[in-house]
Amino acid sequence: MNEMALKLQKTQLGFWLYLMSDVMLFATLFAVFQIQRNAIAGNVSGHDIFSLPYVLGETVLLLVSSVTAGIAWMAAEVRKTALFRVLLAATIVLGLGFLVMEISEFARLVADGHSWQASGFLSAYFTLVGTHGLHISMGIIWALVMLIVSMQRGLEENLVRKIGLFALFWHFLDLVWIFIFTVVYLMGVL
Repeated sequence: MNEMALKLQKTQLGFWLYLMSDVMLFATLFAVFQIQRNAIAGNVSGHDIFSLPYVLGETVLLLVSSVTAGIAWMAAEVRKTALFRVLLAATIVLGLGFLVMEISEFARLVADGHSWQASGFLSAYFTLVGTHGLHISMGIIWALVMLIVSMQRGLEENLVRKIGLFALFWHFLDLVWIFIFTVVYLMGVL
């Protein structure tokens, strides 16, 4: 096995190990949320504060961004540079739209007196959903850097590999969001 192939395998293994650490992080946050779900301390529950249509809008933005990220990776693989850039830019815009909606939801809750300090439920909610939002923010920065690098250097093999890792990361975040949507919002409203 040549040195380049070995380096590639190590990079991919390292990234999978990172994703597994994120799985453990989110599993822990979900467990804490489940434990704190009814710890409302006389405050509000999910049924009182969540708007399912609003969260469904967030979900659609994130799921569509997953499609654009996946197709962007496929375009990069076959060196369709213009298509890659358009789709990665769309992924960034959709991700930003998702973040704006999430931050707006947080701001509304805090303005209504339902901050992370009000109850165990709200503390667990803000931590879980906020951690996901932080990951989305980092993904957007990563995608933006790759978009800029592609404009400066084109679609070099190393960049295409990183685009593949980004797409995997982005799909992982979508999967986590599906669990958040189901466990936090859907079960919280029903």
